[in-house]
Amino acid sequence: MNLRILLILGALSAFGPLAIDFYLPSFPTLAHAFGTDVEHVQLTLAAYFSGLAIGQLVYGPLTDRFGRRLPLLVGVVLFTLASAACALSSSLEWLIASRFVQALGGCAGMVISRAVIRDLCDPLASAKAFSQLMLVMGVAPILAPFGGGVLLNLFGWPSIFWCLTGFSVLCLLGVALWLPETIPAGLERPRLRGAFGQYWRLLGDGQFLGHALTGGVAMAGMFAYIAGSPFVFIELYGVPPEHYGWLFGGNAAGFILTAQINARLLRHHGPGYWLVRIVWLYLLFALILLAVTAFKPAQLWPLMLPLFCFIASLGCIIPNASACAMAGQGSHAGSASALLGCLQFSVAAGAASLVGVLHDGTAMPMAMVISLCGVVAMVLALVTSRSAKNVPFGVL
Repeated sequence: MNLRILLILGALSAFGPLAIDFYLPSFPTLAHAFGTDVEHVQLTLAAYFSGLAIGQLVYGPLTDRFGRRLPLLVGVVLFTLASAACALSSSLEWLIASRFVQALGGCAGMVISRAVIRDLCDPLASAKAFSQLMLVMGVAPILAPFGGGVLLNLFGWPSIFWCLTGFSVLCLLGVALWLPETIPAGLERPRLRGAFGQYWRLLGDGQFLGHALTGGVAMAGMFAYIAGSPFVFIELYGVPPEHYGWLFGGNAAGFILTAQINARLLRHHGPGYWLVRIVWLYLLFALILLAVTAFKPAQLWPLMLPLFCFIASLGCIIPNASACAMAGQGSHAGSASALLGCLQFSVAAGAASLVGVLHDGTAMPMAMVISLCGVVAMVLALVTSRSAKNVPFGVL
């Protein structure tokens, strides 16, 4: 795939990680600024996940019908305006609403990036492209919390959202100038009136649904970590907000490294082969994290070791699950990508909310939700692999 296109897709896919991870160090500050607690500030995260889930269902049919560029440009503009609204928020309710709208715009890049890869690549090449995309977009979780902590200390929490506004303007220019239309010429474009029927067909596709939910539940464990880590790191273990990014970025580095190893593993077997095997490692490290957390260690490092390994395993699981789900979708790649993202972020929103609901002043809620996700992801992967029929070439 063209390097310029890959970089643009990576930047667009980074909307999600940036808008999520950039402001994590500011949770305690936001709670103080709005006269509330961290559990209520976590609602801004759940609102963003909800917007991602809902918005993707809208962009899917639009991008299949009208092409990739126009819906993408509209989404990036919406993200830009909503980011500015977040920076100007005078209440928690305003911030929650702005975050929801921000997600409605940001999810366009996530949906359409997957669809563009499906337009340009076969299943095996798609898995490799998704892994390469993880390298590009993976820089965001490394730099975002660190940068957010620095901006928080120097200029206050609104500067974080002003920075997101500037980033989205640059992405808008990149799309307008260098991203071509990628839907193959002559490919039938489905009518909008059949969009919900297409979603219903996809929900009846056992391979699509199984792989989408496997990746979604695994991703939900990561978002349980994202929702719970500000409290665990900063408040429970006393990590300074400006140092939070170093810990968060170190875990993200493991994710990027594994994604690149995954690209090499795909030379020997397809994404379905590796997905069902790596998910066992995900479960193992999640259970180790739960066991360590139960002993309430006085220092943070015993938790960091299983956290690092658990997040690193996602570097294999997420690109392989996405490639398996998108295989064979053809002219409906946009709708398939949208439903894939909707399912993933619906589960993620539930996991993030559950961490807040179970909050008890310890790290146990985060560890419990991660472990639950590990068990469910493992079951889904096994059931889906055993029921595989007529799988497109290159998936297994």
